[in-house]
Amino acid sequence: MTAEQAGPAAERVPPDLQERFDATLARDQRVEPRDWMPEGYRRTLVRQIAQHAHSEIIGMQPEGEWITRAPSLRRKAILFAKVQDEAGHGLYLYAAAETLGADREDLTERLIEGRQKYSSIFNYPTLTFADVGVIGWFVDGAAICNQVPLCRSSYGPYARAMVRICKEESFHQRQGYELLMTMVRGTAAQRETVQDAVNRWWWPSLMMFGPPDDASPNSARSMAWKIKRHTNDELRRRFVDMTVPQAERLGVTLPDPELRWNEERGHHDFSTPDWAELAAVIKGDGPCNAERVARRRAAHEEGAWVREAALAHAAKVSARAAAEREGARA
Repeated sequence: MTAEQAGPAAERVPPDLQERFDATLARDQRVEPRDWMPEGYRRTLVRQIAQHAHSEIIGMQPEGEWITRAPSLRRKAILFAKVQDEAGHGLYLYAAAETLGADREDLTERLIEGRQKYSSIFNYPTLTFADVGVIGWFVDGAAICNQVPLCRSSYGPYARAMVRICKEESFHQRQGYELLMTMVRGTAAQRETVQDAVNRWWWPSLMMFGPPDDASPNSARSMAWKIKRHTNDELRRRFVDMTVPQAERLGVTLPDPELRWNEERGHHDFSTPDWAELAAVIKGDGPCNAERVARRRAAHEEGAWVREAALAHAAKVSARAAAEREGARA
């Protein structure tokens, strides 16, 4: 990434700093918080990491609705652990954003005021318990395709956070697939419920990779900076190729009449998702957008006393430590 590509702000910095940054990327090494970086690079990272963190936190809601309605204690414990993992992922990512100078409180305010986005996939309802399994299979599977390459992101704190997140997402995908395998081995009604969930979640799962490459405003710059390693369409194709044999093993049909193997390309051909629907969901007009944000806002407001108490306690601890140091000097 040259100074010209980075934008006018980069042209006003000493050339040696830009050259050092460029050399770091060229060597496939990582940029660390202490290093100089172009302002555009920092802003792009804050936007992407914040959106990722928001997605993990909002993503607790669709499955969290089923914790009290899980069909067995085992399923309840599995689901509770998974939702807890997602909360942890959000905290890792907010911490990574803070290394770039972002403020966690400000990021949360931006989310609940609609000034920052989260993944479109979480704006769809979970109508049956089969949806929990399909989210694990499709959504976490798509997350794995998208996030494993982020373990090689050029920004160190983001890449390191992704290592643990990806390990846990892989476990979540296996949990979802195991749940669906159990259901399809059950009654005819259970198999129909799984197929219905597959039908409803397939297209939103393809859309969660983002718009097509020729309509993606951020992909080219993010790839030039090595923040991300693959385009939206590449990741979408990888997900389809991975999922088709899993669907065959499960005994369900993916709802795309154009889905077939292309021997010449070495990949599956598939229909074009409804990009108008994706645009509507991103703008806030999805089935559950208002509900998801309202719940996040309520949780943030109801938790204000906890944050205030934690800050007060930290201030007391700091004051006590300062007094002890002062006494020791005396």
